[in-house]
Amino acid sequence: MGRGKLRIYLGAAPGVGKTYAMLSEAHRRVERGTDCVVGFVEHHSRPRTEVMLHGLELIERREIEYRGSTFTEMDVDAVLARRPAVALVDELAHTNVPGSRNAKRWQDVEELLQAGIDVVSTVNIQHLESLGDVVETITGVRQRETVPDEVARRADQIELVDMSPQALRRRMAHGNVYKPDKVDAALSNYFRPGNLTALRELALLWVADRVDEYLQEYRGEHDIRSTWQARERIVVGLTGGPEGRTLIRRAARLAEKGAGGEVLAVYIAASDGLTSASPKELAVQRTLVEDLGGTFHHVIGDSVPDALLEFARGCNATQIVLGVSRRRSWQSVFRPGVSATVARESGPDLDVHIVTHDEAAKGRSGLPVARGARLGRSRIIWGWLTGIAGPALLTVLLSRLVPELGLANDMLLFLTFTVAAALLGGLLPALASAAFGSLLLNYYFTPPLHEFTISDPKNIVAIAIFVGVAVSVASVVDLAARRTHQAARLRAESEILSFLAGSVLRGENSLDALLERLRETFAMQSVVLLERSSEVDPWTTAASVGASPVSRPEDADVDLPMGDTMALALTGRVLPAEDRRVLGAFAAQAAVVLDRQRLVDEAERSRELAEANRIRTALLAAVSHDLRTPLAGIKASVTSLRSDDVEWSEDDKAELLEGIEDGADRLAALIGNLLDMSRLNTGTVVPLIRETDLDEVVPMALGGVPEHSVALDIPETLPMVAVDRGLLERAVANIVENAVKYSPDGQPVHVSASALASRVELRVVDRGPGVPDEAKNRIFEPFQRHGDAPRGAGVGLGLAVARGFTEAIGGTLTAEDTPGGGLTMVITLPIAGDAAPVAPELPTSAVT
Repeated sequence: MGRGKLRIYLGAAPGVGKTYAMLSEAHRRVERGTDCVVGFVEHHSRPRTEVMLHGLELIERREIEYRGSTFTEMDVDAVLARRPAVALVDELAHTNVPGSRNAKRWQDVEELLQAGIDVVSTVNIQHLESLGDVVETITGVRQRETVPDEVARRADQIELVDMSPQALRRRMAHGNVYKPDKVDAALSNYFRPGNLTALRELALLWVADRVDEYLQEYRGEHDIRSTWQARERIVVGLTGGPEGRTLIRRAARLAEKGAGGEVLAVYIAASDGLTSASPKELAVQRTLVEDLGGTFHHVIGDSVPDALLEFARGCNATQIVLGVSRRRSWQSVFRPGVSATVARESGPDLDVHIVTHDEAAKGRSGLPVARGARLGRSRIIWGWLTGIAGPALLTVLLSRLVPELGLANDMLLFLTFTVAAALLGGLLPALASAAFGSLLLNYYFTPPLHEFTISDPKNIVAIAIFVGVAVSVASVVDLAARRTHQAARLRAESEILSFLAGSVLRGENSLDALLERLRETFAMQSVVLLERSSEVDPWTTAASVGASPVSRPEDADVDLPMGDTMALALTGRVLPAEDRRVLGAFAAQAAVVLDRQRLVDEAERSRELAEANRIRTALLAAVSHDLRTPLAGIKASVTSLRSDDVEWSEDDKAELLEGIEDGADRLAALIGNLLDMSRLNTGTVVPLIRETDLDEVVPMALGGVPEHSVALDIPETLPMVAVDRGLLERAVANIVENAVKYSPDGQPVHVSASALASRVELRVVDRGPGVPDEAKNRIFEPFQRHGDAPRGAGVGLGLAVARGFTEAIGGTLTAEDTPGGGLTMVITLPIAGDAAPVAPELPTSAVT
C-alpha cells in the first residue's frame, strides 16, 4: 500500500475561495467516478460554499466534551474505516480540541496519507510557521494556529487561489465572507488593502519558490545541464575590485527589463584562501546588491571561469555579467582573461555581457603575492638582497682573496646564498639568485674568464647541474617553509576554534570578553558588534572593546556582515583573506553569545512577570476573602449599633465596639503588610542606619500581641547594632505575631538575644507545630501560609515583609527547628562599628 497524495489549495487570506475551489474539485472527481468523501469542511455559514456540499458524502464528525461544552472534530477513525480514494479535509493548520486523536489537523491528514488515502486540503499563507513573524509585522496579528512549512512543501500539488485585494474587500462588503456585524471591523483592521497586498505577495513568492524547487528536482532527476530560460536570472561575476558596483547596477537594469528578473552576485575565491579582493569593498558590494533586491554568494574554486559557469548553470541562470579585464594588454598574450574564457565556454544557453568600466586595462594593483602575503615585506626585501647582493659580494671576495678555490667549491658557496634567499624571501628570490649566480660563475670562474662562453663541456654540465640543484633546493626549501607556515597557522586556528567551542560548552556569556579575545588575536585597535532592527534603520552598538570604535561597518578597516541586521567591525589594519575564516567563527560565536544574553534577560523578565502574576493572583484572593472578612464584621457591628429595633445594653455595645476595633486593627495590619511588600518590590525602602540598643527596639515590637504571651530576655550588656529602628521593629513585630499565632495556649513565645563575634542574634522561639525542612524557605515567600492556617488569619505577607526589611538593614532571617518541637526564627544583625554613622540622602519617595 503506497502513501496517499496531498493537494493543497493555498490562499493569501480568508475568503479568497479555497474551500469553494476544493469542493469544486471534489465534484469534478465524483463526476469522473472517483470515491470522494468529505472528512471535514467548515463552510462558516457562507451560502455558496454550503451549497457546494450537496451531492458529496459527509463523514459524521466526532463530538468531544471540553470544559462543559461540546465540540466537533474530524473523526479520523471513521475516515480510515471508510477508506475512500480521496478525503476532503479543510483548514490544515487547525488545532484540535483537547481529547482528540491528534493535537493538530495536519497530523490527522498525515495518518490518512500513511493509510494510502489521497487528501485535498486548504491553508492560508499566514498559517505557515516560517512566516508567522512576517505576518505579525504586516497585520499586527499573531497567528496562533500554524502548520510546519515542511508539511506544506511535501505536498504533491500546491494550487494558489488568488484574488485581488479590491475584489476580496467587495466580497466582504457584500456579506459573502463574514456576518454583517463583523464586516466593518474586518475591513478597517486585518483586511486593509495594504495588508491584503502584502499577504498576496507573500503567497505568490512562496508558490514561486516552490515551483523553482519542483523545477530543480526535475532537472536533477533527468540530469539536465542546459539552461531553461523560464525565468531571467542574471549572475554578476565579482573580483572584489571597484568595478563591481558598475556591474551590479548594470545587472539590476537588465533584470528590470524582464518581469520577475533576479540578480545573483557571486565572488569566486581561490581554494587556497588567498585573494586580491578587499573585504571592505566586497561588503559594500554585498550591501549594494541586497539593496537592489538581489543576493550575494561567496564560492570557492580552483578555476574562476569553471566555478563561475558551474554556479550559473546550477542556479539555472540565463545571463552572466562580467567586466572588461583589468589586466594589461600584453598579459592577455600569455593567458586569456576570465571574461574571454567564460564567453568562450558559456555555450548557447548562457548570454554573457562584458561591461566596460573605468578600471579596464589599468592592471590589477594590490595583488598580494602568495608567499609574500605570509612573509611580510621586510623578509621579502631581505630575501632579494641575499639572493642578488650575496652572490655579487661573494664574487668579489672569491676573485680577489681565493681565486684558486675551485669551481665545485665556488658553486657550493653560491648555492648557500640561493638556499638563504629561499628561506628568507621564498621561491622568486631563490630563482633569481640561482640565475644570477650561474651568470657570475660563467663570467668570473669558468674559462674563458670574463666572457659569457664556456670552453670546456664539463663546465657546461657543472653550470647546468648548479642551476638544477639550486632551483630544486630552492623549491624544496620554499615548499618546506610554506608547509611550516601552514602548520603553524592551522595550529593557531585550531587553538582559537577550540577556545570558541569550549566557551560554547562552558556556557560563557561574556560578550565583552569574547570581543577582547578577538581584538587580541588579530592585534586590532577596536572591535565592535553592530546591529539594527531592519535594513533601513541606523546601526546601534551591541558591544565594543578597544579605543575609538566605529559606529558603521563602512567606517571600519574590516567588516564582516552577519545577515541583514548584524555586522562585526574591526579597526587597526586590513586582514588578509585567510584570516576571515577564523574571524567568521568569532562573529558566529559573538552572535550566539548576544542571543544567549538576551534569552537569559528575557527568561529573567518572564520569571519576574510570572512572579508578579502569581502575586497579583494571590493578592486578589487575599482581597476577596481576608480583607472582606474584617470588613464584613465591622459592617455587621455598625449596622447592629445603628439599628432602632433592638435596645442594646452597655455590655452589648462594648462588645460590638470591640469587634469593630478588632476588625479595624486586622485591616490596618493587612494593609500595612501589603504596603510594605509593595515598597520592597518597588525598591523604595531606604534604611536610616543608626547605632541602636536591642532592648530599646524589641519591647516596642510587642505591642500587637497579648500580655504574657511573650517571654523577653534581652541582656543590657549586648553591644549596639547598626540598624534602622523602624524597619527592625516592624520585622520583629511580624515574626513575634506569627509565632504567637501558632503557639499553643499556655506556651509563651521566647525572645532572646546574644552576641557572637561581629554579630548579634535575636531568636524568636515558639512551641507550635513547626515547619518541615523543605518548607523553611517557602514560608518567606509572599502570600504563603503554611499548613492548616485558617482563612482570615492573614494574607501570608508577615514573614516575607520581615525578611525583606531584615535584608534591607544588612541582616539575615532564617528558620530553624526548636529542640523539642516548634520553630525558631533567627535574626542576625551586624554590630555597630566605631565610626559614626552618616545619614544618607533620601529620595522623596522613600518612607521608613
